[in-house]
Amino acid sequence: MERVRDVSELPKAHLHLHFTGSMRPGTVLELADKYGVRLPEALTDALTSGEPPSLRATDERGWFRFQRLYDAARSCLRQPEDIQRLVREAAEEDIRDGSGWLEIQVDPTSYAPRLGGLIPALEIILDAVEKASRETGLGMRVLVAANRMKHPLDARTLARLAVRFADRGVVGFGLSNDERRGMARDFDRAFAIARDGGLLSAPHGGELTGPSSVRDCLDDLHATRVGHGVRAAEDPRLLRRLAERGVTCEVCPASNVALGVYEKHEDVPLRTLFEAGVPMALGADDPLLFGSRLAAQYEIARRHHGFTDAELAELARQSIRGSAAPEDMRTKLLAGVDDWLAA
Repeated sequence: MERVRDVSELPKAHLHLHFTGSMRPGTVLELADKYGVRLPEALTDALTSGEPPSLRATDERGWFRFQRLYDAARSCLRQPEDIQRLVREAAEEDIRDGSGWLEIQVDPTSYAPRLGGLIPALEIILDAVEKASRETGLGMRVLVAANRMKHPLDARTLARLAVRFADRGVVGFGLSNDERRGMARDFDRAFAIARDGGLLSAPHGGELTGPSSVRDCLDDLHATRVGHGVRAAEDPRLLRRLAERGVTCEVCPASNVALGVYEKHEDVPLRTLFEAGVPMALGADDPLLFGSRLAAQYEIARRHHGFTDAELAELARQSIRGSAAPEDMRTKLLAGVDDWLAA
């Protein structure tokens, strides 16, 4: 019988983690108390019980409820020291789960009003990331994400800002929020600005809508990675295209079930994507609301999809190859994967 190895010791890269959603429940409660923020009862109950809130975002009302809880948690981040705490704790959690490289995703416009403006907000975030990376040893960078619920001109502003700070730790440009709103092609100019500035393209697609949204990410935004992308499993031709082009899908199994994209863990098409040769990087998405972090996603692959340790090791390799980590970091992490498998 094959020995079952500890997935928290498997070196891996974490490519799909949202900024506010990375917070520890206790941190949100402490900051809410500190600033006198009245959190929604559903969020407070979830944070104190350890059970994620009941969410279903497959309709607009459900997505609004999810967004309301998320915004309430974000309102607790008010000072630079709060940002530093969030980033440090996110790094510690990732290290505990075996991550050697983290690309945390953030829309700095969400924090700008309380942090002195858009540029100061991004500078505070990048300073916190640099400090946490230096002190913990975790390779850590930032992916700036535009909000598809806002005007495409706002996305262009963010893209220019992201390029401006490419030498300070920004490695990519994304597009998040409800993919049922706002056409991908409306943001093509923003993504062109980011690509011309040397940033990777990583928009969300194929989560709340079907394969067409993944195709739009490829055709209109020239994605090198796709946030989620699981609905591509419904289109064999699209699967072949993703595999042939080596486009990494940032798959978040716990999130998919929590938001009602799939009814149960066994329904998430991990095996379909894997066997089609589509590179994957498992991610936790928003552990604050979904209740599980990075290593748990690998446990889902093992427990609910029958992934062997050798296959889990390959998933870890795919996450590392799909990252923006420098070559020496990739080499180190890939060697660590081999060591984990050989141990």
